[in-house]
Amino acid sequence: MKPAYTLTALLLIALTSFAGLCQARQEPAAVRSEVSRLLRQQTISLPGEVSIQVGEFAADNALPPCVQLEAFLPPGARAWGRVSVGVRCLAPSPWSAWVPAEVRVKGLYLVTTGPLTAGQLIGPGDIRREAGELTALAADVLTDPTQAVGYAARIGLAAGRPLAASHLRLPPAVVQGQPVKVVTRGGGFQVTNDGTALSTAGDGQAAQVRLGSGQVLRGTARSGGVVEVTLP
Repeated sequence: MKPAYTLTALLLIALTSFAGLCQARQEPAAVRSEVSRLLRQQTISLPGEVSIQVGEFAADNALPPCVQLEAFLPPGARAWGRVSVGVRCLAPSPWSAWVPAEVRVKGLYLVTTGPLTAGQLIGPGDIRREAGELTALAADVLTDPTQAVGYAARIGLAAGRPLAASHLRLPPAVVQGQPVKVVTRGGGFQVTNDGTALSTAGDGQAAQVRLGSGQVLRGTARSGGVVEVTLP
């Protein structure tokens, strides 16, 4: 009887261990922490007061536990407002998932002190700064008077209107056919290459570039002939 009892006990232990393995799930706290890390990194240079809220990650997920997580943003996305952040497992078993998050930025932005007509040159008295949530405004809202003074209004604007780059006739940051510096950023790395602009774009606008290898990338134009590209 004793050997039979021992065999039964070992079988129960094996079944319990197997059941435990089958019920193993990815710990949500680790996933949310990795998302928070990426968003803090992406928003470190933003003007104003930044707050980050990471959404829930299901505790009853069917994903195996991961020892090496990496968060990323979709191509062309930025850490601004409501965003879905990707998280991939690099080891031991590859998988990927998405986590909702929200980035809020409170700071100063420009508004018109009075009505502006199309073509009117903007002077210091035509604008003032107000405090508010920048992520609730247009993505290209202006935050510093030097971004507007001396430029002409592209359209007519009412008094008290938040002023955005798209409202002004700004000189292009990159011009089609111009040699540019392409700054590519990804998870934990940054690479600078030479390229050629395939489109004309103002500061903060989308631009296409071709690298020396022939690869075509889409990024964001910046003053000084720079195109920033964010990879997942």
